[in-house]
Amino acid sequence: MSSSVICVGELLIDFFCTDLDIDLVDGKNFEKQAGGAPANVCAAIVKLGGSAAFCGKVGDDPFGHFLRKTLEGLNVDTSMIVLDKEHPTTLAFVSLKGNGERDFVFSRGADAFLSEEELDKDKLKQFNMLHFGSATALLDDPFQSAYLNAMRTAKEAGKFISFDPNFRKDLWAGRNQTFVDLVKKGLALSDFVKVSDDELKIITDMNDVTKGVSSLHEMGVRAVAVTLGKEGTFVSNGQNQDTVKSIKVHSIDSTGAGDAFVGAMLFQLGIEEDPRRMLSDFEYLKKIIFFSNKVGAMVCTKVGAISAIPNLFEAVAAE
Repeated sequence: MSSSVICVGELLIDFFCTDLDIDLVDGKNFEKQAGGAPANVCAAIVKLGGSAAFCGKVGDDPFGHFLRKTLEGLNVDTSMIVLDKEHPTTLAFVSLKGNGERDFVFSRGADAFLSEEELDKDKLKQFNMLHFGSATALLDDPFQSAYLNAMRTAKEAGKFISFDPNFRKDLWAGRNQTFVDLVKKGLALSDFVKVSDDELKIITDMNDVTKGVSSLHEMGVRAVAVTLGKEGTFVSNGQNQDTVKSIKVHSIDSTGAGDAFVGAMLFQLGIEEDPRRMLSDFEYLKKIIFFSNKVGAMVCTKVGAISAIPNLFEAVAAE
């Protein structure tokens, strides 16, 4: 059985500055690439050998058509992509600093206007697993309501729900508490949650990872993965917890690494007949976390998100 996952959220154009180790103020040369966290997750799933669909909204413009064509080229199901004739495709401008971190600016467009009426809820129910990992979905209506209600629909249908809050400080400047309040609604509906250590502190207001993760379990989350960069991933299923190491790499660009990690997790869980039950098998959970760590680390060794994702053979062979 191959994984069958639908990813809901933003699909956008990343304009990467090809002038390395420079910020957007001084950058002059940019390269167009497909981006958006949920789209990156889709790409990771299919490149590893699973099946995935994307649900979101792009402009009915050259950028929107490029994005749909890119996902179709990867064999991602694009039947739930909505083309917006009134709003342009969302853009993000990204430059890379010497330490592998990013400087980026959003130019928000069509993704913000996906409404609940445009969701094919019957099709949502056909998928075994749904992933919600949009950085922009919780910002404003109508997308905010459509996003949260899609999670509720999936929960009511008994589907496996994966959630990545995907906090971006520039998007939520001065509104952190609003972000936390909205994220908690998603956490209460989720089976598997991936957060960074910084996101865990923001959401729980706790500096201790163990206590912060316990707080997420109390909200209803079955399994939590806290990514710790080169230190690996702290994982807990409510009964057991451990830190799973990653492989050592020379990081060039961290863009999409967390999304690739999630895609690798969902690819592996999707192979299982009952992915929700497998979360209680801690040895199995650690095993798939280690593989996902490898996939995420490998993405950091190249520029770009989707283009840097390894296939299954490359990921298995990596040491």
